[in-house]
Amino acid sequence: MNVNGTTIFRLRQRLHETDTVSDWPRCGRPRCTTQRQDRNLVRNHMNNRFLSASASSRQTRGRNNQRISANTVRRRLSTSGLRARRPYIGPILTQRHGHQRTLRAQEQAAWDRIQWRSIVFSDESRFCIEHAYGCVRVWRRSGERYQANCVREHDRWSGASFDGTSMCCFTGSPTGAHTLLARACLDL
Repeated sequence: MNVNGTTIFRLRQRLHETDTVSDWPRCGRPRCTTQRQDRNLVRNHMNNRFLSASASSRQTRGRNNQRISANTVRRRLSTSGLRARRPYIGPILTQRHGHQRTLRAQEQAAWDRIQWRSIVFSDESRFCIEHAYGCVRVWRRSGERYQANCVREHDRWSGASFDGTSMCCFTGSPTGAHTLLARACLDL
C-alpha cells in the first residue's frame, strides 16, 4: 500500500483513544440545511431545470426555520453535479429530425454553384420582445445540453427582424406587442 507511515500511526492512535477512526468534529459554522432538504432542492431543480437559485432559496427554509441564501442553493446543486448554464435555444429535435437533417446535408454537399446561388443569405439582426437573452439559466449536468428538458424552445413562427437599412420584416400573426412593433417599423 502506498500510505505514509505517520498516517497509519495516527489512525492507530485515534482508534486506541476514541474507538473509531472517523474524523473529529471540525470548527466552523454548521450547515443550515439538512440532507433531506438538500435532496429536495436537487429534485426540485431536476423537475424544473429553469428554476432560479434565488427563487428556490425563497421557497426553502433551513434548520430552525431560517432563510437560506441563493449561494447556499448554488453550492448544494453544485455538489450534486448540477451547473447553471445558458440553455441551448432552438427547436426540440427528435431522432427523426436528426436523420432528416443528415440526409439534407449529404444532399447539399453535392450542390454546384448554380444551386447555391438560389439561396439568399442575409445579415439581419434578431431581437426578442418576450424576455432578455442571456438572463435565463438551466441547471444541467455535463452532457445534458440537448436533452428536451434542458432546451429552451424558441418561437419558430412569429417574430421580427430588421437589417438596419431597409424595412422591417415581420412574420406571424400581428397581435399585442407584435402589432406595435410592426407599426413602428413601417413608420421608418
